[in-house]
Amino acid sequence: MTTSQEISLLPADNERLSNFCGELDTHLKQIEKRLQVEIANRGNQFKVTGLECSVKAACAVMQKLFESTAYEELTAELIHLAMQDSSIDLILEAPKTEVDIEKPIAIKTKFGLIKGRGPNQQAYLKKITTHDINFGVGPAGTGKTYLAVACAIEALQTEQVRKIILVRPAVEAGEKLGFLPGDMAQKVDPYLRPLYDALYEMLGFERVEKMIDKGIIEVAPLAFMRGRTLNDAFIILDEAQNTTTEQIKMFLTRVGFGSTAVITGDITQIDLPSEKMSGLRHVIEVLKDIEGISFTYFAVRDVVRHPLVQRIVSAYEAYENKNKTEL
Repeated sequence: MTTSQEISLLPADNERLSNFCGELDTHLKQIEKRLQVEIANRGNQFKVTGLECSVKAACAVMQKLFESTAYEELTAELIHLAMQDSSIDLILEAPKTEVDIEKPIAIKTKFGLIKGRGPNQQAYLKKITTHDINFGVGPAGTGKTYLAVACAIEALQTEQVRKIILVRPAVEAGEKLGFLPGDMAQKVDPYLRPLYDALYEMLGFERVEKMIDKGIIEVAPLAFMRGRTLNDAFIILDEAQNTTTEQIKMFLTRVGFGSTAVITGDITQIDLPSEKMSGLRHVIEVLKDIEGISFTYFAVRDVVRHPLVQRIVSAYEAYENKNKTEL
């Protein structure tokens, strides 16, 4: 059940209030996203709406952060640390209300509205909006990458992030980059084509190309992520089943403040050499009990491509299960 609470932040100093709210209210949006509340304000009067435990936590953090504006400039990192110090992460696991369940998430794009089809896709979208690191695991055609790209575009358009970074391991069916023609960018381009296609469908070709030229959208092979720290970005790692254990650990430790990461993959379609363990398969076991990380597992019933795709996936599952039984 939702509730509201009003607080006054004193003294009513415009400079401190500007520091507190952030440019275009980015600091307030960061608190809203983390604590799942809505914050409205007029001057130094603030109204916080949400679940009772979330509202109380938000008001306490807001008061603490405003007090700190007297002697320092607030940043996304400082806000993150303030919420972390308040031990409020547990409220993210609070039970969802009936209103939350009945209210589907819809993402507006240039060419229409994108909604999750079925409860599993809806849950996936919900988790992406409430967790910093998210895993979408399942067969082809379940919308793992497509929905992640849609969430990334929405986060960019609502100024929750400054850029989108789309990443893929350059490993496919045993082929080696050295045998492909062209420079490095041309070599890896075919591997990243599915990500381009999703962007073009949602934003249009010309807009995507302009955003890539400006560096707002970055598409890169996984190897290019080493040594970077990615703040205020929405990062998608696609085809994660083709990462090694070292690569996926490297990727996950690149995530910085104000960033959201979505890792997608299908552990039934691993193209790594047989002696190497899939990083995705390994990380599911390592991080399955870590708070703040979400996992969504898709099944055959979630396939939204041509009906034959669903039957093909079912047939392969049945064949593999039969072979396991015989062994």
